[in-house]
Amino acid sequence: MKQKYLFTLFLFSFLMIAAPANAQESDRVPERTEIPIDGLSIYPNPVTGGKVYISTTKNQDKVIEIYNVLGKPVHKTRLRGREMDVSTLTPGIYILKIQEGKAKATRKLVVK
Repeated sequence: MKQKYLFTLFLFSFLMIAAPANAQESDRVPERTEIPIDGLSIYPNPVTGGKVYISTTKNQDKVIEIYNVLGKPVHKTRLRGREMDVSTLTPGIYILKIQEGKAKATRKLVVK
């Protein structure tokens, strides 16, 4: 009886260790590749005059989302030119999510 108990315990332990290792290999999700924005330039950074300029090589319309450091969205806009008004933002550090067509980028923005 003691042998069967030990054998069952050993078998159960082996299956618990081996099963997750196999599951990880088969359930692997392919990585998403983000298309970078060519020639992305954000200036001035830090922002002092309430305006920030965002330019790219293609200079197409951009969707701009601004988040605070806690991840809360504070501003969203569609940028048709290069100049964006950030005078309503309080001084601090923000995260910019920029999308131009299918290309995306995330950058830090400091407002003084």
